[in-house]
Amino acid sequence: MRVPSPPITKFGGGRLRIPSFGILSTYPPTACGMATFSTALADGLIANGAEVSIVRVADGSPASSKRVIGELVNGSPRSVAASSELLNRCDVAIVQHEYGLYGGADGDEVLDVLAGLQIPSIVIAHTILSDPTSHQRSTLVAVAAMADHVIVMSDAARARLCTSFDVDPAIVMTIPHGAAIPTGHAPHEPGARPTILTCGLIGPGKGIERVIDAMRSLQSLAVRPRYLVAGQTHPKVLAANGEAYRHALVERALRNGVASSVFFDAAYRDVASHTALIQSSAVVVLPYDSTDQVTSGVLAAAIAAGRPVVATAFPHAVELLASGAGMIVDRDDPAALVSALRRVLVEPGLADRMAAEASRLAPSMCWPVVAGAYVNLANRLLSKDPALV
Repeated sequence: MRVPSPPITKFGGGRLRIPSFGILSTYPPTACGMATFSTALADGLIANGAEVSIVRVADGSPASSKRVIGELVNGSPRSVAASSELLNRCDVAIVQHEYGLYGGADGDEVLDVLAGLQIPSIVIAHTILSDPTSHQRSTLVAVAAMADHVIVMSDAARARLCTSFDVDPAIVMTIPHGAAIPTGHAPHEPGARPTILTCGLIGPGKGIERVIDAMRSLQSLAVRPRYLVAGQTHPKVLAANGEAYRHALVERALRNGVASSVFFDAAYRDVASHTALIQSSAVVVLPYDSTDQVTSGVLAAAIAAGRPVVATAFPHAVELLASGAGMIVDRDDPAALVSALRRVLVEPGLADRMAAEASRLAPSMCWPVVAGAYVNLANRLLSKDPALV
């Protein structure tokens, strides 16, 4: 796919160039969705011709990329000030926002970083709670007030942010979650059992129990599907409880008599192998507990890979699957989950229609295209023309 070049705008003394970006976020080798997101966004920005520097939220492991120009040590006022200064070396700062990412109550130390910025800032709001505490609400409202623009990744997120948090709609913009677009087809083994896939970092709240329970009713199909749970245990879950959650899931499969159909794979996968795994599945299932989730990287990856999706009714899934790329079930309706998975696996033409719709949606989610939207927004911010922002 050819990525259209972003318009190059005059700024900074009349020079013509694409802006440079400083990203504040977790970053590899940290294993979390935010680090993966930031890596892909940085790659996309570079593909659009931008220079990118990373100020990494420290986690005790050494940085492994030359892009990392410094680290933010949570709880250190000196480090907070230094992080702002490092970001000020760039034309535009992109600040990832998640409540548990920064130091202080509900991550409110990020406000001190924003206060030290002398360049335009774009805040990416990954979580917008439907029932926040008063401090969570005030923190996000303050973050939005200090940002030049706030990015959300679904219209549901934008509506919630503008309505429930009373953020000025003029500064809120929806840019889709990016995803890797496969360049080929995953190999298919004739006669192989169809794979129902849940992937990503594993921990309580993912709803994996629901699918393990559903597998009992799917064993009667002519070709028995297998359920693959692929992903490492979330680092915070691992630090707090070890592998207790994963072990409980294994025990659940044994109790349900479906251990021969439920598999766990904790191997680390890079983007290419993760995409290939999704491509090889018959259906991706996202059985999340949360009704708050306004963005899901795994959902975006599944759509980009052209796979049918079955998901519980979290906002991003309701929105992205509305045109037919998947099916929504109520999280408290086990029979509906079984029925949806059965239909995708056996109803003639249904999976193909879902896959075709997912493939239609995919090009707008390609990371270079998504990153190009950030470049365009940065250009408008730097043009200092309020009519263009």
